[in-house]
Parts: sequence; C-alpha cells; structure tokens
Amino acid sequence: MNPNLARALTFVAGDPNGDRVVPPTGFTARLTVFSAAAMAFLAVFALALSLATGRLADRWSDELARTSTLRISAPADQMAAQTRVAITVLETTPGVAAARALTSDEQRALLAPWFGPDLPVETLPIPQLIEVIEEGGGYDSAGLRARLQAEVPGAVLDDHTRWREPLVDAASRLRWLGILSLVLIAAATAAMITLAANAALAANAQVIQVLRLVGARDIFIARAFVRRFTLRALAGAAAGTFLGVIAVLLLPSTDIAGGFLTGLGFQGAGWIWPLFIPILAASVAFVATRAAALKTLKERS
Repeated sequence: MNPNLARALTFVAGDPNGDRVVPPTGFTARLTVFSAAAMAFLAVFALALSLATGRLADRWSDELARTSTLRISAPADQMAAQTRVAITVLETTPGVAAARALTSDEQRALLAPWFGPDLPVETLPIPQLIEVIEEGGGYDSAGLRARLQAEVPGAVLDDHTRWREPLVDAASRLRWLGILSLVLIAAATAAMITLAANAALAANAQVIQVLRLVGARDIFIARAFVRRFTLRALAGAAAGTFLGVIAVLLLPSTDIAGGFLTGLGFQGAGWIWPLFIPILAASVAFVATRAAALKTLKERS
C-alpha cells in the first residue's frame, strides 16, 4: 500500500489510546463544528459571487465589444436620407457584419424606462439610432468616424468603449472581492479553531502532564488533538457547504429577478468547486491545530 495512503487511513481511523486525550464533546467541540459550518456556508456564497462576477465580466465584454451604436441628429426632412447614407457607409466598412436602423417602436422601448411607454417618438426631434454588429477583429473606429464626418455630418459613433471598460472593471473587482472574502474566511476559521484547540489543551493540562510522566511524546499528544479537530472541522464544513448549496439553489432565477442577480450561483462544472470547501476547511484546521498544539506543548515542557 502507498505510504501516504496508509498514513491517511491511520489518521482517519485514529488511535484508541490517543483518542482518550481529547474529550469527544464539550465547548471546544461545539465551537469547532459550528465555526467550520458557518464559515463554509459563507464560503459558498463568496465562491458563487466570484464565479458569477467572472462570467458577468466576460459576458459584458463580449456583448458590448461586438456591437456599436450610430446616432444621427438631423432635421426631419434630412433624417431619412442621412440614415440611408450612413447605412451604406457602414455596410461597406471592413469589420462591420450588419447595420440596421432601429424602428420607432424599438426606440420607444429604449426610452420607456425614463419617459414611459407612451412617448410619441414620431413627433419629437429624437436622433435616429443605428445598430452596428461587428465581425472578426472589428472595424477601424478612427477611420469610420472620419468617413462619417465627411458623408454624414450629423452622425456620432459610439463603440461602447466608455461603457464596456467601467462595467468590466467593476465586475473584475467584485471577483477579486469574492476571492479576498474566501481568504478572510479561511483566516477566521484558522483563528477560531486555534482558540478552540488552545482551550482544549488548557482544559486537559493534567491529562497531558500524566501522559508525559508515563513517557508519551509531545507529537503523540499533538496528533490526537490534530485528528479530533480536523475531523470536527471537516464534518462542520460539510454540513455548512450542504446548506450553502441549498441556499444558492433557492435563489430566484435571473428571469424572475429581472436580470438583477446576473446569474449568481454555479453553472456547469462550477458545481464541483463547493466540494473543495470541506477539504480546505479540514486542511486549515489541520495546520492551525498542529501549530497551536506543538507551540503550547513546547511552552509547557
């Protein structure tokens, strides 16, 4: 059998003699399980936020990068002619897949959130909007603006750069905020488990002293504490992760929320990531408890 696998199985199975060193129940046991469960629950949402904002940044970047808007401001009797010329210019521009003038109903729908659904766009001096769909590597915006300025003086090209960059930057910052939250959750978990381990060591000071008198080494005593606290953290984190995943599943869909949540949650292979939270919690507990136990035992030797 592989030596690493054998050690792992021995760690999980435990040592009947060593298990007597640490009480199976009590304040420290409840604190470890509860803190691991609570932090795992929060970690699920932090992970979901990080993954969702990553998808959101990619989607915003792709959608806004493929489209542009041309706005034509001209007298009513010249609007149709300038619109036709602008579409001709766009259709002959390399990198432009299609160009289409928005209808009155579509422009009314765009203005409805601010002016209501009954805005009489036909009788108001509203600019004509033309939707531009890009292809390949896109078009030369500077060259296109120069052509439009010469042939359609009332046209203004908006390639969505000023909209895309702040949105993508905001989504990227939210993603890093989610990652930072995971780091802080791991640190808080380590701190609480360390406090619980120190409390357990202090409560069992007399037992530890007797074990030393009969020849028990500090590594044997520390291993007992490490195993108990690691398994408690693993169990608590597994429960917290399960509850967190259920809570994410109960979130309203983007359709119900009107797109506000922007798909907060896990999608596809992303559902695998929460499975690593209990493993991470157990690893944090292992390192924190081992360090605390060895340090405390050394100070009391």
